Amino acid sequence: RGEILRNMAELDQLIDEILLASRLDAKEADMGTVEAVDLVGLCAEECARVGAVLDVPEGMHTLEVQGVAKLLRRMVRNLLENARRYGAAAPDGGGIVLSLRSEHQQVLLTVCDNGPGVPLEYRERIFEPFFRLPGASERVGGVGLGLSLVKSIVERHHGNVRCIDAQGATGACFEIKFHGHRSTNG
Repeated sequence: RGEILRNMAELDQLIDEILLASRLDAKEADMGTVEAVDLVGLCAEECARVGAVLDVPEGMHTLEVQGVAKLLRRMVRNLLENARRYGAAAPDGGGIVLSLRSEHQQVLLTVCDNGPGVPLEYRERIFEPFFRLPGASERVGGVGLGLSLVKSIVERHHGNVRCIDAQGATGACFEIKFHGHRSTNG
């Protein structure tokens, strides 16, 4: 019974992701209210959900970007779940680090894991809908929509995303840049 419920939950999520992907593709679709969204708070909640570490500069309490809160939450959640799925981390998410920085009117959000990383030749392709790394499919669940949704959401918010090497370690890092923001310290 547990297996059936788990499969149904996965199907629900898949349907949600397919619907969201098709709405994001329709450029004129209204995706919700654009407002000031505090990424520090949002990322703290999502990190707590999976046991990931949130790394922000000392004194940074908020970091606002203009965007649609539910889309930005889905973006962060997909990145964290992707890291948990492919990372060599403990099942509770240990070993996953989400970093937030603001520099030169840009917001930099990175999610790094300590898994095997992404081979150079696949670093563009992993953002294609339904693409999965060879050998990963059966093992880890998911259908290969998570990162393509991340890319669509980032582009809807006039940002860009890329996959890079984790600095000085194994693993993959996903780096997102948004332009124009406000952070408050103190």
